[in-house]
Amino acid sequence: MLSSSSLLRVRYAETDRMGVVYHANYLIWFEVGRTDLLRQQGWTYREMEDGGVMLPVIDVQCEYRRPARYDDEIEVRTTGRLVSGVRMEFRYEVVLAHDAGIAAVGITRHAALTSEGRPCRLPDRIRKAFA
Repeated sequence: MLSSSSLLRVRYAETDRMGVVYHANYLIWFEVGRTDLLRQQGWTYREMEDGGVMLPVIDVQCEYRRPARYDDEIEVRTTGRLVSGVRMEFRYEVVLAHDAGIAAVGITRHAALTSEGRPCRLPDRIRKAFA
């Protein structure tokens, strides 16, 4: 299974009044992870979309295990796999760099759609890379 690692630092704007990362920011970090994973394979979301294929999220899960806080350095570990010719799944671990503890784990599932919103096959290069 293909994997990537993305290093980020928690910004003040990503925290809530309690000083803990606001829950929705993990989904943004998941996006960072999957776009980095695609880029590592030599392709970007922009190139895929310019080629007429969109990859919207159709399901998301996130399990919060430990709080991440302002200025924490985090690592988003991402793996991806082909579910079918038209669907992909990405798995994530958000790891706190200072003690290697896992702040959250998650999954996103995606369906390939044309720019008109119709289901379509994933591009050959994606199917081959993630098979």
